[in-house]
Amino acid sequence: MNQTLGFAHYWSQGDAISHAVAYVLLLMSVVSWYYIFSKSWSSWRIRRSASAVEGFWKAPTLGDAVAGLKQSDAENVYAPLAAQGAEAANISAQGGSLNASTDPGELITRTLRQEINRVSSRLESGLTLLASVGSTAPFVGLFGTVWGIYHALIAVSTAGTVQIDKVAGPVGEALIMTALGLVVAIPAVLAYNAFTRVNRVTLAELDAFAHDLHAYLTTGARVGSK
Repeated sequence: MNQTLGFAHYWSQGDAISHAVAYVLLLMSVVSWYYIFSKSWSSWRIRRSASAVEGFWKAPTLGDAVAGLKQSDAENVYAPLAAQGAEAANISAQGGSLNASTDPGELITRTLRQEINRVSSRLESGLTLLASVGSTAPFVGLFGTVWGIYHALIAVSTAGTVQIDKVAGPVGEALIMTALGLVVAIPAVLAYNAFTRVNRVTLAELDAFAHDLHAYLTTGARVGSK
């Protein structure tokens, strides 16, 4: 009898709710692993291109610096900040827009802040899902366990006799759902913490770059100024 116990036996004995719980856990696992792999690749490329910021300040002109940063910034995180900042500093490029009547320093500050917010939104995409999977998957698995134990106890009460081997097998099979919930949740939680740290470092570097860029663009080096 022990050879028949296991997930396959639990699956064959389960009802629609037990199967639905398993499918939900499978879906959560697939989605979380998709974000784990995609954001790992993106984070690695971002960290590799972070050193390009140092090369930005070694360029002879602002145009060369922006062009060089675009080539090195594979994830397009740092380059838009420099490009939009340079465009905001160009007086002749403002034309007759409202930006032309805005204080140059305020315009550059607003432009850099908008770019930082855009990058921050990109970096945080998917983190909410990973956090949700990490916090809810154990409870989804626990629900499957409770449902399986409930049916095991119903079967025992129907049989009219209580034997430990009749109870231990179904209960042990039901506990598989709790284990599956943990298997889904643990990678999501670890990935969430890792990505949060990488994003914090990246945003700190981006904020420092924006501060230096703002100082450069507002101290007499604005393009198009007389």
